[in-house]
Amino acid sequence: MRALVQRVRRASVRVGEDTAGEIGSGLAILLGVTHADGPAEADRLAEKVAHLRIFEDEAGKMNLSLLDTAGAALVVPQFTLYASVRRGRRPDFTAAAPPALARPLIDRFADTLRQLGIRQVETGVFGAHMLVEIWNDGPVTIMVDTAEM
Repeated sequence: MRALVQRVRRASVRVGEDTAGEIGSGLAILLGVTHADGPAEADRLAEKVAHLRIFEDEAGKMNLSLLDTAGAALVVPQFTLYASVRRGRRPDFTAAAPPALARPLIDRFADTLRQLGIRQVETGVFGAHMLVEIWNDGPVTIMVDTAEM
């Protein structure tokens, strides 16, 4: 699994005219799944993201986690995180997991964040065309990949 984690002041996701999820301060997490992923990867990645120390403490040092700050999380499914541009000009998405595998793992990731104590976890809509608004704070953007953990 791969998560593009952004520290945000606020973030939201809309599908058509409807707001699917909206948060204030916290993390916007764009989440991709590949064929080799399973429940263990979803749990490990959620644990890592919830404890990433990327929020500033009173001294201005990135020393606090999402759990420490009682922040919220917006989890947005994004298969394009597994795009390959090695050949040609059109991205190849064959490394992205099919929906039958990806959807339950994205749900599990969000559920694990809740179980870890993140009080507000909002999600995008799997398979939908979404409009995502992210107010990146810092900016702080970090790629977390279970293949590197």
